[in-house]
Amino acid sequence: MNLYIGNLDYKVREQQLEELFAEYGEVTSVKIIKDKFSGRSKGFGFVEMADDNGGKEAINALNGKPLLDREIIVSEARPKTENNR
Repeated sequence: MNLYIGNLDYKVREQQLEELFAEYGEVTSVKIIKDKFSGRSKGFGFVEMADDNGGKEAINALNGKPLLDREIIVSEARPKTENNR
C-alpha cells in the first residue's frame, strides 16, 4: 500500500519516516519529495508498505499525530495523473 504523508516538517528525514512506519509493518520504500533546484523538502512524501493491513494501521495510528513540530497527514496515496499543460 502506498501512503501519502503530508505536512512534514522540513527537517524530517527519510530514515525517520521509515522507523516510524516500521512499527506498523514492513516498509518497502520511503521518498520525501524535494525541490529540484534547492534540494529542500517540499513538506510531503510517500511511504510504501508491504501489505494493506500495515498501511491501514499506520493511517489510523499516525494521521494527525505530531512529528517534530507539525501534525502529519497520512492517507492512501492517489495514483499519479498526467498534467496536460
